Formats: sequence, C-alpha cells, structure tokens
Amino acid sequence: MSDTTVLLVDDDTDFLVQGRLQLEQLGCRVIQAGSRREAVAILETTRPDAAVIDLMMEDPDAGFTLAYQIKSRYPEVPVIMTTAVTQATGLSFEKVHGQEWIRADVILSKPVRAAQLKAELERLLGHVL
Repeated sequence: MSDTTVLLVDDDTDFLVQGRLQLEQLGCRVIQAGSRREAVAILETTRPDAAVIDLMMEDPDAGFTLAYQIKSRYPEVPVIMTTAVTQATGLSFEKVHGQEWIRADVILSKPVRAAQLKAELERLLGHVL
C-alpha cells in the first residue's frame, strides 16, 4: 500500500464510490467528503498528499473556493479539480496555468478515467503510485 493520502471531495455519491475504488486500486489511502464544508473540517486536522475535488457542489463555486482554501493552508498539496461543466455547457478550463484565480493544478472533465487520474497524480506528486 502506498503512503499517499488523497482527499476526495464530491457531492455525488456515485463519483465518490468510483473515485475511492480507483484511488484504492492505486494503493492510496482515501479520505472522502461530500461537501466543501466537510472537506474544510477535515483539513483542520489532516494534511493530504493530494486532493481530488469537484467543481460544483453545495455552491456553484464550491470547488474554486475549496481549492483556494487548500492552497492557502497547504500550498504544496496538488489539487485536481473534476467537473462535468465542460460536457454540459461546452465551457473549457484547459489553460489552468494562465488563470491565476483558479487554484487547481489541473482540471479534468468527468467522467475521469482511472489511467488519466493515475497519470496526473504521479506527475503532480513526482512519484509512481
């Protein structure tokens, strides 16, 4: 088992189950939250190695707010934001690094493929899972 702890945050229980299974298959320890508020409470006592968070949860900007809160508290923790917004609206967030207000390191469109999640986590963490 990896010693990598990933905070997984989404208000969609199906996505939480799928994401947890994907991450556990990589050997990660998973801490999950069903809302931004729940994740913030977890962050008070736990520093994850990485975070995978949904863009839209209890508030339309909950993911952006949570990414900001994570980076403010733990700047070195990589944040992967997931969203179905691109599929539903055609809006794209592909130029993450050029948009300083987006505090996520990468944004992935849902559904997130296991191989894609693994590759991004390894790239951001700098080691093989």
